[in-house]
Amino acid sequence: MAERVLSASAHEPVLLNEVLHFLRPHAGGTYIDATVGGGGHAEAILEASAPGGRLLGLDADPDALRRSQRRLHRFGRRVVLVHANFDQLQSVAEREGFVPADGVLMDLGVSSDQLADAARGFSFLRPGPLDMRMDPSLPHTAADLVNALDEEDLARLIRAYGEDPYARRIARAIVRARPIYTTTELADLVARVVPRRPGQRLHPATRTFQALRIAVNDELGALERALPQAIAVLRPGGRLAVITFHSLEDRIVKHFFRREARDCICPPRQPVCTCGHKAQVRILTRKPVVPSPDEVQRNPRSRSAKLRVVERV
Repeated sequence: MAERVLSASAHEPVLLNEVLHFLRPHAGGTYIDATVGGGGHAEAILEASAPGGRLLGLDADPDALRRSQRRLHRFGRRVVLVHANFDQLQSVAEREGFVPADGVLMDLGVSSDQLADAARGFSFLRPGPLDMRMDPSLPHTAADLVNALDEEDLARLIRAYGEDPYARRIARAIVRARPIYTTTELADLVARVVPRRPGQRLHPATRTFQALRIAVNDELGALERALPQAIAVLRPGGRLAVITFHSLEDRIVKHFFRREARDCICPPRQPVCTCGHKAQVRILTRKPVVPSPDEVQRNPRSRSAKLRVVERV
């Protein structure tokens, strides 16, 4: 049986100072942490918005909510935690009285706590079930996809969500080796069929695991649904900060921000505007903010993080 770890200490919030700089939490403000996780960002926002600031925290992972509840307990009624995916942001915020909000934060991807819990199946470093569900109530696990999809669909999934040039080779090996039920089984299989260059730091299975996790949790679809809701709940002058960890997420955020910062989104060659679109935001980070070398050394998980921020106009 996989070892189960529920640690409140493993979580260190990424780009914390930068998030606080852009969100500008102030006394009496209203904030939403749409992916509250271990509660590190939320704790800092609540401290900076004392005495009357309030925060709504959402997370699809009930284990994460339990960790954040322990961490944020001292703030009492100033914090409301809800078990919900961030693509339900607007309806939850309206129901809980957090509209309009002064700031919204989305810290995407998998957390250190989730990776440390072998029973969740997010990491190949220790044996565990091929699960990868953020929310255990979701209908399909990574094992379901690995053992049910045909070779063509598996290759397409790994190529699209993992951006792995060896997707076809990996899919073929998976189909031949099925059934596969554990993280180490899958990781060892991928490592056998994917060539590893001298000095390569990235484990050959990293992209495959990323692809399966994204597919199981519909992470990119949820992000596309959540971004417009985040803008909708902000008051004028309110800010949305998004931290991404891979190019697929960052591309979605970058394109959405650029689109919503323009008055017209008609095709470039169209002589007259017919879309009627009006800019909703002002981009505050023309280039993404990345961690300092000191932060990367202190917290290696932060090395791929990118922060983008917009302000509601």
